[in-house]
Amino acid sequence: MKFSEQWLREWVNPDISSHELSEQLSMAGLEVDAVEPVADEFHTVVVGEVIECGPHPDADKLQITKVNVGEGEPVDIVCGAPNCRQGIKVAVAKVGAVLPGDFKIKKAKLRGQPSNGMLCSFKELGLIDEHEGIIELPTDAPVGEDYRKYLQLDDNSIDIDLTPNRGDCLSIRGIAREVGVLNRMDVSAPQSSEVKATIDDVLSITLSAAEQCPRYLGRVVKGVDLTRPTPVWMTEKLRRSGIRSIDPVVDITNYVLLELGHPMHAFDLDALEGDITVRLAQPKEQLTLLDDQEVELDEDTLVIADDNKALAMAGVYGGKNSGVTENSQNIFLESAFFAPDAILGKARRYGLHTDASHRYERGVDPQLQRAAMERATELLLAICGGEAGPVTEAVAEEFLPQRSDITLRISRLAKVLGVSIADDSVTEILERLGFDVSFDGQQWQVGVPSYRFDLSIEEDLIEE
Repeated sequence: MKFSEQWLREWVNPDISSHELSEQLSMAGLEVDAVEPVADEFHTVVVGEVIECGPHPDADKLQITKVNVGEGEPVDIVCGAPNCRQGIKVAVAKVGAVLPGDFKIKKAKLRGQPSNGMLCSFKELGLIDEHEGIIELPTDAPVGEDYRKYLQLDDNSIDIDLTPNRGDCLSIRGIAREVGVLNRMDVSAPQSSEVKATIDDVLSITLSAAEQCPRYLGRVVKGVDLTRPTPVWMTEKLRRSGIRSIDPVVDITNYVLLELGHPMHAFDLDALEGDITVRLAQPKEQLTLLDDQEVELDEDTLVIADDNKALAMAGVYGGKNSGVTENSQNIFLESAFFAPDAILGKARRYGLHTDASHRYERGVDPQLQRAAMERATELLLAICGGEAGPVTEAVAEEFLPQRSDITLRISRLAKVLGVSIADDSVTEILERLGFDVSFDGQQWQVGVPSYRFDLSIEEDLIEE
């Protein structure tokens, strides 16, 4: 699990250094593999605005620009990026800047035209390896502000290696909960509210494999504009967590995955034929995956299907023919609980490994589906517009994991640990971990939350 330290500190911010935080996580059993800066060293790069952009008289692929960098007269810069145009906000390396690789920016002439700086790409700033033109910043980016400060690049990516039983920590929410307990601090989760339906469109959901999928939520969202860019605050959090920005819908579902630990999927509503059925694959059923790979599905593979065809390999990989594209205007959002045994080993069988399957194999909170749906809908409407229908839920309660209740005795706690811990400290630790706790003076009755699949006996609580 890779994540941004700044993102974690938005949830819980103990007064300790990055090194101390890493040591604390490792000692708590969340072993830190690496702590790396989210950006290479560079300086004298600011937010600028291209106020003029025209062709170079002696070079077909170059353009002459005047750029406002917030310092009186605009700066003349020659640029070869195809996406350079008047009106965009850019990252400008001024004369005197030093970029990654000790690349110094000096006054120059390019084909006879003065160039007093450089308009930067993400690659030139050492942020990502791809090079698809210069950086385009949001229209409200403040001209003249230091680029490192604007993107808050003085941050670290922390990579932790989790044991298979700690799927609850495959999210910012889960890690923040642990840090809160370790530092006896409250966790401040982002506020998210229920999104009221403004249209009546729904798809009905049938659970034909209820043991493998005891809960499935769906929601129609119409009139979205997927040509809108994903906000830079979201793409940066994804990048620092090792995930590349793709398009607004995929970015939003990936963001919810990292924030809450719940995988989601989006279908192009107009590509669906009829309603939704969660079932096992039919004999020799074929599916073209999002990466164009054609697979023949085994009969024990759980699929999401419409009335005529399989749409996706449940909890593992989406299908190409129902995938969302930038031309999609209407989508169907999925938020489901798939039993770990139904997903375990399926991705590897087909030569796949996805963030979704990694989490479903370890166990996703069976009570988190609606919160994830509301969070994703809220972000989708804010970024892409549109109107949301009501949430449709199909549930088979008898197949959902049941909550465990465990008794923890004072005598057993002291015997196993060999030390005495104050009763109120024990209660506080358990409550901060999200447990329901009652104490009668001799023992604690502990209700284990739905996200802790790994706790079942008294010794599990003692370990906590």
